Amino acid sequence: MKLKPAILRTTEPDLEVVKKIKRNDIYIILDDVLDTYNVGAIFRLADAVAAKKVFLCGTTESPPNTRIKKASINTWQWVDWEYASTAVEAIENLKLKIENLNVVGIEQDEKSVPFEQFDYKLPIALVVGNETDGISKEVLKLCDTIVELPMFGINTSLNVMVSLGIVLYKVIEKTPALSE
Repeated sequence: MKLKPAILRTTEPDLEVVKKIKRNDIYIILDDVLDTYNVGAIFRLADAVAAKKVFLCGTTESPPNTRIKKASINTWQWVDWEYASTAVEAIENLKLKIENLNVVGIEQDEKSVPFEQFDYKLPIALVVGNETDGISKEVLKLCDTIVELPMFGINTSLNVMVSLGIVLYKVIEKTPALSE
């Protein structure tokens, strides 16, 4: 079942339909993402790749929120999500529950590798950070890998939702079972 944005905006999810959606072993962790439009757009991305869960951490605003609803076109109601007091807590809990979880931070860092060269494997948790400060140092320490997108102009970074979208589709591309 696929719903166009106009229908999604006004349709309450059918829990039986939600349960039947095949989810990929992709988890998205937001470390103090402040812009509610980014949060909403990330829900839309999570739905697009059928991610298992989104974790809203720290100061990240949670639904229901009119700006999240608008940017997500209501996909926040179709995607499993939960709030965690910190991204550290979310990662530590996920690592306890999911064997062989790859935690990948999307951040500019001295330890980062080019995003297109990394060998993405499921299950995977992708971490994005605050629009100003990025992923916190405590969270970066918990990441198995940090990937970075190249910047060729004067600006030093991309929007958090854009960066996540690029990496999510690289995960799909490099994970044979998902790209077929």
